[in-house]
Amino acid sequence: MFGLHPADFIVVVLYLSGITFLGVWASRKIQNMGEFFMPRRFGKWMMAMHGFGTGAHSAQAVSVASKSFTNGLSGIWYQWLWLFCTPFYWLIAPIMRRFRAITTADVFEARYDRSVAMLYSVVGIFGLMVNIGLMLKGSGAVISSCFGNTVSANLIIIAMTVLFIIYGLAGGLAAAIYTDFIQGILTVVFSFLLLPFIMNAVGGFIGLHKGIQNTQMFSLFADREITVFFVTVISINGLFGIVAQPHTMGNCAAGKTELDGRFGWTLGTLLKRVCTVAWSLTGLAAVVYFAGREVNPDNVYGLVARDFLPLISPGFLGIFIAALLASVMSSCDSFMIASSALFTENLYKPIIIGRSEKHYIWVGRVSALVIVLGGMLLAFLLPNVVAGLELFWKVGPMMGIAFWVGFFWKRMTVKGAWASTFGALLMWWLTSQSFFVSFLTQWNKLNGLQLTVMQGERLVINLPWQMILYLAGGIFFGIIVSLLSKPVSSDKLIHFYRLVRTPVASGETAPEKPCTIKEGVASTRRKVFFPNSSLFVPIPSKISLLGFAGVLSLVMILILTVVFIAR
Repeated sequence: MFGLHPADFIVVVLYLSGITFLGVWASRKIQNMGEFFMPRRFGKWMMAMHGFGTGAHSAQAVSVASKSFTNGLSGIWYQWLWLFCTPFYWLIAPIMRRFRAITTADVFEARYDRSVAMLYSVVGIFGLMVNIGLMLKGSGAVISSCFGNTVSANLIIIAMTVLFIIYGLAGGLAAAIYTDFIQGILTVVFSFLLLPFIMNAVGGFIGLHKGIQNTQMFSLFADREITVFFVTVISINGLFGIVAQPHTMGNCAAGKTELDGRFGWTLGTLLKRVCTVAWSLTGLAAVVYFAGREVNPDNVYGLVARDFLPLISPGFLGIFIAALLASVMSSCDSFMIASSALFTENLYKPIIIGRSEKHYIWVGRVSALVIVLGGMLLAFLLPNVVAGLELFWKVGPMMGIAFWVGFFWKRMTVKGAWASTFGALLMWWLTSQSFFVSFLTQWNKLNGLQLTVMQGERLVINLPWQMILYLAGGIFFGIIVSLLSKPVSSDKLIHFYRLVRTPVASGETAPEKPCTIKEGVASTRRKVFFPNSSLFVPIPSKISLLGFAGVLSLVMILILTVVFIAR
């Protein structure tokens, strides 16, 4: 049966049937756009599995295992790039919940105007299309390997797309959250299922060290590429980009309370960081296991599963494939709903006004279908998983600059927001041009900085330096143009910062209009650093400081544990 034992095939069919039924069942409560795009009724554990399911998928396992196979343990940073951002999630989640928004574009409209919201929607939709394409490509490759390459990766991509479209279009974000609970559990199974078997096959850590003579392969930082500088810059880039990822709003704001969002998003992402360790160690062990064989790094994870799981018992490979499918479908459904919300709420509805809720829900469903088809097309066009991942890293910060500068600096203007985005895009384009790379190569010889590197047969700018240039360019253009343009009205700023200062009360229902506060909900006076200035830097509350310190401690424990394991 397509290269599978009948038991494996039955497991896959049962999983796909059950998860599709659960997603369609969730559609029974969909009555309006708020319920379809942003239901605010989930508790801590559902939010935790939603945060984990949205953030963890098989394409990430493919990229981490692939990089660990070629670069060693330092390949873990291809998903740990947001590791040092994780404590900040505890601080960001309540802010996103307080905006009382359906989409992140609503926040840009509340801070600037509708034009910036539309700009964000376009950039955000493109970013999600890239991510959907990335996930489909990575998952298609590894599942095809599990089938013994008897089934085309492109055919698998099409089948996965059809399935998550069916329940996602029916049940919206609620369907994604319900299914993420099951799929999150399966993703944990998928992450750790292979590790004990391949480690046993190579003789454990003793065999691993005997089989890999290059000790640099066991270092978290590689001299060749993934250095401390690389990790530091990519972490900063990730912090700029995380707030501009459209699905972040759902991770933070679909909970009943601020604490639900805080707990869910932070715990879910911490669980993903732990799973990343298993992905990296599996890729490292594959170096010894596949020694002397020519293997495509992107196929390592699937080939390991194909070699080991059928030997244990019929059905184990089926469980692994079901978990693979779960990991990608749990992310794609959330991205699909977030992108369709941007189109419907922030691009279509402002132009086609006065239609019924049912009309807008159907527009959301149709736009979701079109956006996913665009992502599927990108899956066919991306050269490999790692290239797609690096492209995704660069899209979010383009609008993240306008978010953060506009949050902390009241003088940031509408024109400044546009300038910061296009300034960053300009620097991104410039740093990819051969004439600019040649200029930096010559300058590189004078100052000793590693600004450019060889990528295959082509000379390119070093990724961290590219990020520094487009982030600095975006901030510079945004500040200069803001100082030269008309400030945002004081009334708009007062309302925006009132949202930030007003906690979501227990039992508070969603407002009819995004980014508004219902009558009777009291605001609190927020203490800030630098009062009576154009800066807005809130003094963290006690729960914020304790939570931040606790999560940071867990992050450091995780890093030290990996270092200990590697040695």
